[in-house]
Amino acid sequence: QLCERRLKEGFTRSDCVVAVGGGVVGDLAGFAAASYMRGIDFYNVPTTLLSQVDSSVGGKTAVNLTAGKNLMGAFYQPSLVLCDTDTLGTLSAEIFADGMAEVIKYGVIFDKELFDTVKGGNISDKLERIIARCVELKRDVVAKDEFDKGERQLLNFGHTMAHSIEKCSNFEISHGSAVAIGMVIAAKAGNALGWSDDDCTGEIINANKNNSLPCECSFSPDELAQAALSDKKRAGDSIAFVAPRKIGECYLKKASVAVLYKIAEYV
Repeated sequence: QLCERRLKEGFTRSDCVVAVGGGVVGDLAGFAAASYMRGIDFYNVPTTLLSQVDSSVGGKTAVNLTAGKNLMGAFYQPSLVLCDTDTLGTLSAEIFADGMAEVIKYGVIFDKELFDTVKGGNISDKLERIIARCVELKRDVVAKDEFDKGERQLLNFGHTMAHSIEKCSNFEISHGSAVAIGMVIAAKAGNALGWSDDDCTGEIINANKNNSLPCECSFSPDELAQAALSDKKRAGDSIAFVAPRKIGECYLKKASVAVLYKIAEYV
């Protein structure tokens, strides 16, 4: 519909798309910009915390298919990303909390100081610094691995089960809430399977709770594992699972698809 409308309005390759909204708006507009006439300029103005700290940066654009999330898309860098933190004042508490899940994720993966800053909640006076730090962290990773073949996959911490949770809920559970639960599952599994140096579970649970995020869901291990089999992070009969060594340091653990069922047991 977007591309047909552009044709109707006479858009040419010298025109552009400006996305104003959250992650869904940015992903949809970016994918349409990447596809229309093989690519026109794309400007992203993210208005939610989740999109400002994560989805607007890095060039991933995608839409969902029936089988799962973000299965059709393109890597397409925006010409500009403009974050106006005043827009965050328009968000409901639930939507703001969704963004905090991604902030907590960045802390667990890369930066213990960031994690310590946000783990207690009440971060309104530090928002600009927190957003800037998350963007810096993602920028540095994307610069090394734009097309998600190696180190960039670290950004998927908690997402293996998060995408399954979203799918099993028919997308009624938000992305941020699913990531929050997925991080707890990943920490539990990493510790139980001997992949972690420290058990990070308690700290992640406390950070979630202090930022109004959930820590568990009602889906069975089998449901989650089955949903994960169609996730884009799967490559043949293996999956790159992001395991936490400790708060502030994660690594990629190549695991067989069969291990998905073991990981899902820690729901």
